[in-house]
Amino acid sequence: MSGGKTAPRGKFITFEGGEGAGKSTLARLLKESLAQAGLCVVLTREPGGSPGAEEIRKLLVEGAPERWTPLAETLLLLAARADHVARTIRPALEEGHWVVCDRFFDSTLAYQGIARGLGEGPVMALQRAAFGDFGPDLTFVLDVDPELGLARTLSRKGGAENRFEAFGADFHARLRAAFRDIAARAPERCVVIDASRPRDTVAEAVRAIVRAKLGV
Repeated sequence: MSGGKTAPRGKFITFEGGEGAGKSTLARLLKESLAQAGLCVVLTREPGGSPGAEEIRKLLVEGAPERWTPLAETLLLLAARADHVARTIRPALEEGHWVVCDRFFDSTLAYQGIARGLGEGPVMALQRAAFGDFGPDLTFVLDVDPELGLARTLSRKGGAENRFEAFGADFHARLRAAFRDIAARAPERCVVIDASRPRDTVAEAVRAIVRAKLGV
């Protein structure tokens, strides 16, 4: 056996929020900023982030809104997350890399548990059974008016990944309220960010919070 020191566990940062909040862009910008600071960073997403999970993603984000019941949808998400955590997230953290992820468990709680009405209890029980207390070190909840967020998604070019955008206005209003409530109940982990502002302004705010909370 080598006598070298084991690398300290990396940090796990997630971005959450409704449709069109800018999660993917801000996750990418944070990853680039952390890499410039000398860190090894893995950028990933949910559903997806590993070959098996990406296959499941297609089932979840394409097709008609009512394609799945809330329970079936949750079980598919947990199957994708199990593969993602086992093959991508945990190995990276154990190697000392940082992981920046576009969505994680808070999205399942907000979308399926609250906005789609499955209930927080069943979703939390399933998550704990599968993953115990594993979770992010820091979560950014990107808050934006659903009308603005959906307008942003409509401005994107083509693509079939529009299943959740097709849910009604009431769903998206419930979703925004759900994310705000989740953040309020976990203030030590979650930071709410006004995502209606210009992209660079939001990215600078995110970077400042990472520096203040995680020291990098």
